[in-house]
Amino acid sequence: MSKFNYIYADPTTSALTTGSTPFGIYDSDTTFASESINVCKWVARRLGHPVMQLEFDSGSIYAMFEESVSEYSQHINNYNIKNWMWNSYGNEDKQSGSTFNSTGSFEPQHPNLGLSFALSEQYGTSAHVGGSVTMHTGSITLSGSKQVYDLQSDATITGSHSSKRLEIQRIFNYGPSAVSKFYDPYAGTYEQQQMLDAFGMGNVSPAVSFVLRPISHDISRANAVETSDKIRKSAYSFELINNQLRIFPVPKDTDAGDKIYFQYYLKDDKGSTTRSHTSSKVSDPSNVPYKFLTYSEINSSGRQWIRKMTLALSKELLGIIRSKYASMPLPNGEVSMDGESLKAEGREEKTLLLDELKEFLETVSLTEKAKAEAEEADANRQVLAHSPLGIYIG
Repeated sequence: MSKFNYIYADPTTSALTTGSTPFGIYDSDTTFASESINVCKWVARRLGHPVMQLEFDSGSIYAMFEESVSEYSQHINNYNIKNWMWNSYGNEDKQSGSTFNSTGSFEPQHPNLGLSFALSEQYGTSAHVGGSVTMHTGSITLSGSKQVYDLQSDATITGSHSSKRLEIQRIFNYGPSAVSKFYDPYAGTYEQQQMLDAFGMGNVSPAVSFVLRPISHDISRANAVETSDKIRKSAYSFELINNQLRIFPVPKDTDAGDKIYFQYYLKDDKGSTTRSHTSSKVSDPSNVPYKFLTYSEINSSGRQWIRKMTLALSKELLGIIRSKYASMPLPNGEVSMDGESLKAEGREEKTLLLDELKEFLETVSLTEKAKAEAEEADANRQVLAHSPLGIYIG
């Protein structure tokens, strides 16, 4: 049979499939090639051949078959993108997935924390408990009677950072610890010493090992010292506006040469935590690297859907061809063509098949899975609520 005969005849060899499809997506798939013959014959029989003549050749059915497989592949990939894209966000395209690698193998995706890691990373950076942004250390040298310091010009920082904007995270300008101002807090006060003597512990060192007062006593004393320093004295503090650091209290001449340290991020580094996505990384549905499914890897239910879609598309195509003429003249009359009815029937079947596939994929989505597991857990709790307790099997 000639590949370019536009009246249908049954194909005889799968070799005719190669080169007959518009895109040649599945030319290297031997299963697709061998199945094409059976699909051609099945579609032709459903359309009335050999009793009726079909006004297209097997190449047209091959094209419809390729389109059906691609349509099925598209919806499966859309399902996978919907469920797994955020878990793969920012990843390289060689990660395992449904044809999600360079070899095109059909492997299942596995759930992971996905963007939770990226959010945790940014939180860790801001809360100083982790992250991927390097925190740097700098310092300023105090001058007598100078209270305001420009962190861009007066600070000692890494040389390459001098022209960059700093984002200050912590400034170490603290007064002496309150506990250092206790009067011999660990050995105890006079009344504490008397209490220890009464227990016969006064001559034992260190006396702190036997202090019987609660720790809240020491905390209250520390709070009293800190409150006194804050109200009666100039408390150690600072004010930072536009990288202008104002130190409290005003440094004295005796403080000249002392250093105050601070920690900072580079603003450019901090802003880059959102990641830049190249063409080899997943940034949106357009570059999730799913490939067309290989026909040999599609299961029987998927193949049956593809066959039905091939028939629906073939009906539509044949209807379009026959709609060119409402009737054909014959020697003793004319014959009416069924183009419009075929076209309408094919489009209706195609719509029903697409709706069926979309509905099925929606019912097996991760969201529906979570709902089903929740309902199952509730049902199990109701069953267990009526089960007798106290049964032990040894």
